[in-house]
Amino acid sequence: MPCASRRILSVGLTSSPVMPRDLRRALLATMFFGASVGIFQATLNNYLADIHHLGAEARGWLELPRELPGFLLFAIAGALLMLVRETKMAAIAMSLTAIGALGLGFMASNTFTLVVFIILWSLGDHILFAVEGPIALRLAKGRREGHRLGQFGGARNLGTIAGVGLVFVCARLWGDRFGLFYTFVALSAAMAGVLYASLRSDEGQPPSRKLVVKKKYSIFYAISALFGIRKQIFLAFGAWVLVDLHRVSVETIALLYFIAASLGVVLRPLLGDVIDWVGERMVLAVDELLLLGVCLTYAFASDLLPAPYALYGLYAAYVLDSVLFALRIARTTYLKKIADDPADITPTISMGITIDHLVAMSLPVVSGYLWEAYGYRWVFLLAGAIALAGFFVCLRIRTPAVES
Repeated sequence: MPCASRRILSVGLTSSPVMPRDLRRALLATMFFGASVGIFQATLNNYLADIHHLGAEARGWLELPRELPGFLLFAIAGALLMLVRETKMAAIAMSLTAIGALGLGFMASNTFTLVVFIILWSLGDHILFAVEGPIALRLAKGRREGHRLGQFGGARNLGTIAGVGLVFVCARLWGDRFGLFYTFVALSAAMAGVLYASLRSDEGQPPSRKLVVKKKYSIFYAISALFGIRKQIFLAFGAWVLVDLHRVSVETIALLYFIAASLGVVLRPLLGDVIDWVGERMVLAVDELLLLGVCLTYAFASDLLPAPYALYGLYAAYVLDSVLFALRIARTTYLKKIADDPADITPTISMGITIDHLVAMSLPVVSGYLWEAYGYRWVFLLAGAIALAGFFVCLRIRTPAVES
């Protein structure tokens, strides 16, 4: 762990007196953010099943309010950009995440308060996703955007390792203490917020535009929508297969997160380099094919394999899908390469998030209905069909030639 941490914190530092400081602090902020997200995601499905006793259909419906901030993000980000730059937006986002986590841990006594605090947590989460890419890109050198974003992804995974490791140990020692888990989420988010607030990398930079909608970015919008659909299905129902059908414990889910995060420490920086080497079209197209394999595993592992091996296959699919999420950085590097102006990047990412939620917000409800009416495998067959469509969309990606 210490060697990996030093490697991530040291690679790519420049000789500027400001950039090394900001790079170190941004990487540390990303680690704390990774810890908060890792703890939250590793415990959420068990929390909803054990504390609020949700079924699959109710779990699908909960995705509507949870993803509402993402649907509104274009307007929210535009309003915030009128007041502050991206680094301060990140600090605000982490404050909202901390408040939402504490509310879930100690005040969500009924469905109404559950929804309120889920929305607060989600609002912070989505704002951060809109600005983390632009923050990292400002710290990139030359045309090595994929390398820098991959480096930040590795830093996030270090944080996730620490977070889910903490959940694993606490669950082993004291059982499922969700108040304690979400206190850790809040503390990690607060530390990330302090670090983001201290960054100066956007000082002296031209402000981002508040509103950008261009036909030129239509492929970016399309792959953002496809990613949103994939994300919704697997965040809502990938772990739900393990928790609801196979009664997998918080301890085991945390262990799977730990394995995926450990792989990500090495693979995320490497995948960033792969994006720089072979380009976004190849990387994103292969991602969709691998995702198709994950979907088929979820759909048919229990039918084709004996019980213990079927569960191991589902574990492998869960870990692989978590690792593949790292490839979303290819969307950001693609946008950077085709953008008419760097000021377009943050509002265009926000628009992409809004579009993916416009398409995806209803999907968990449909998926929950499919699960209840026809069985869980139809949820993943639907996801597989979408992955296949995404493969052909990604083949249409084109980027400008690099000038020698």
